[in-house]
Amino acid sequence: MFPQQPWVWILLGVVLAAGGALLWAWLLRRRPRRASIERARKLFHLQRERLEHRFFVLASKSGKPRGLEWVDCEFEDDVAFARDRHTGRLRALVAVTIRFRAVEGGGMEDNPNVGNLKAASAIFYLDGEDWSADGKAYMNLSPAETIDRYRQELEVVD
Repeated sequence: MFPQQPWVWILLGVVLAAGGALLWAWLLRRRPRRASIERARKLFHLQRERLEHRFFVLASKSGKPRGLEWVDCEFEDDVAFARDRHTGRLRALVAVTIRFRAVEGGGMEDNPNVGNLKAASAIFYLDGEDWSADGKAYMNLSPAETIDRYRQELEVVD
């Protein structure tokens, strides 16, 4: 019933060992790495100008808020760092002041509040060795308020 040749058992052992090693490597790659916060801070500082530009470009193209066009976005100096409780991924939150103008035919031309400056928090994500932006902002919230409001999802990183 079972083969008597030793080479069959050796081959089976090699296949099982290789499969186990591949499974172990795959699991290690899927597990989120907890980046050094100091390294992440330095990296954010080095990439900040590019990130701010990328944020503004993506936010401007988002079509949000509806009927408004992004005119300008001023970034504060301070950065709040948080970690996603589910993925372990680091986020950087920066307070921004946004200026909009009404899009012609967008239904907001008669709104007297369109010209008012809006406060928000811009969100940036650490992807491996690079920070990225997706143009997402939490309107009317400072970075601290954003972390507090989404505390089930975010935890402050000191």
